[in-house]
Amino acid sequence: MKDVLGEIGAIDFWQVAMQPGRPLAFGRIGSAHFFGLPGNPVASMLAFMLFVRPAIYKLAGRRRLFPEMAEATAVETMSKKKGRREFKRGVVHWKNGRWEARTTGPQGSGILSSMAAGNCLIVLEEERGDVAVGETVLVEPFA
Repeated sequence: MKDVLGEIGAIDFWQVAMQPGRPLAFGRIGSAHFFGLPGNPVASMLAFMLFVRPAIYKLAGRRRLFPEMAEATAVETMSKKKGRREFKRGVVHWKNGRWEARTTGPQGSGILSSMAAGNCLIVLEEERGDVAVGETVLVEPFA
């Protein structure tokens, strides 16, 4: 597919440093833009939320392209490899005057229940390693 798209158009990028959703293509065929989404369902949903939806909003003239993010306190440990941005599916709620966040459980990119059970993405930056209980994390609500 990459070869064919390269012949009939232009591929501007093929991969991004994120998990899940690393294989993500963006390019042009003539004056049309295209996105090639990952094959795993959760990775595809995340790629749509993070790249395609903001592009559609921008093309439609919308000024606010992304949901507001908030800081929350992690109420469980979260494993994370340094070097890429990770998006854990999570649940955030207000408790004792602050936001608290936990994952929805197993985070495999084929586990649709991780999206259905969540209300946010827990965004872990590239340079960050494992998250301990009580540390601050960024959350991006689904709605």
